[in-house]
Amino acid sequence: MAMTVSKSAEAFRTISEVAEELDVPKHVLRFWEQKFPQIKPMKRGGGRRYYRPEDLDLLRGIRHLLHLEGYTIRGVQKILRTQGVDEVKRCWIQAEQGGAETVGIRSKGRGKAKAGRKAGSQAAVEQVTPPNRLPEDIVRTLKSALSELEACRRLLSAPLSDQSAWARSAEQ
Repeated sequence: MAMTVSKSAEAFRTISEVAEELDVPKHVLRFWEQKFPQIKPMKRGGGRRYYRPEDLDLLRGIRHLLHLEGYTIRGVQKILRTQGVDEVKRCWIQAEQGGAETVGIRSKGRGKAKAGRKAGSQAAVEQVTPPNRLPEDIVRTLKSALSELEACRRLLSAPLSDQSAWARSAEQ
């Protein structure tokens, strides 16, 4: 069993430590480095990454927006481009402090970026319908189709003896 050593908040962290702290795989962190050029860990000989506290704050913000707020990578890229790194860093901090309140990211442009679901105390929020949310009538239709498919599955997975008895009763 590995023993974790507690580091100060200002200490640099390896990719393994960051991955464990954020509960994301190491390959996801490497992928995010490609998608978000604002993530710039120091690299030592052999390509070993060392994340600064600022990098960790940005990664927490990105993780919060992607995993908890439901943003797409493109949506987070747009927020970073239009509102800056500090806004993304701030979002997870406000969410942690606010508990039930999630951060309101200001949506700019033509409303393609999602707005926060609940506004923080100082964040200006423009409510925008998330682009990946289906209309209610389509959701109801899909749920109905799903329940019919589940009923079909139950019929098909019934024991063979039950099916033959059902077939005999249908013939009569």
